[in-house]
Amino acid sequence: MGSYLWWQYTPFLQRSYDEILHDVCLQNLPVVFAIDRAGIVGDDGPTHHGAFDISYLRHIPNLVIMAPKDKGEFTEMLGFAISLKRPVAIRYPRGSCTEQFDHTQQPLRLGEGEILMDGNDLALFAIGSMVYPAYKAAQRLRAEGVSTMVVNARFAKPLDNDILLRISDSVKNLVTIEENSVAGGFGSSVLETLSSMGVHDMNVRIMGIPDIFVEQGPQSVLKRLLGLDEDGIFVTASSLIKHTKSRH
Repeated sequence: MGSYLWWQYTPFLQRSYDEILHDVCLQNLPVVFAIDRAGIVGDDGPTHHGAFDISYLRHIPNLVIMAPKDKGEFTEMLGFAISLKRPVAIRYPRGSCTEQFDHTQQPLRLGEGEILMDGNDLALFAIGSMVYPAYKAAQRLRAEGVSTMVVNARFAKPLDNDILLRISDSVKNLVTIEENSVAGGFGSSVLETLSSMGVHDMNVRIMGIPDIFVEQGPQSVLKRLLGLDEDGIFVTASSLIKHTKSRH
């Protein structure tokens, strides 16, 4: 049996929740959901922001959720998703698709993230469209003497437990970054996983879309207002480091 590709805007896919759960995932069918408009979409307005798909999909059994950091990874994820022959969702943002990273990326393996930069003061654990601004913020943090790790999660489900254990053992300060609602999203999954592994001594900040309906406006403006850009990540990470130092 071959795989089927189902393309849809994320705010419209939520109308098909029952079909995703019962007709695809319960039967563990080889369907790939290509989820367009993930995150902030700009001038289309509040009904079109893709703010909720990680949250409404990640609790469904049998479903794999991926998000690429750039064009090259998106292309690889499509082929990888089809090869899995099971339910898979790939979320990607609105806008032009460009190569942002010039390094050779690590091969895709189910549930494995990618360490783009190593460090021991702070970890930025980002997914999808938030990886590049996290990487740029990390370069600024390193220039200020903060040894910063950057992880491209690649998968919202399943998470990379080995990377999380490495962060909890050696870093202790963690910022998760997603272009999705913080309620039940990627960062929530990270906290659930850390708790299940018995990790309770991490300093964690979750960055994402708050519990609101985001208004209409240009993508860049809305991301700036939500703190989901290079400057916002830099400010949040710097604040976490200062807070940690003040406690010691």
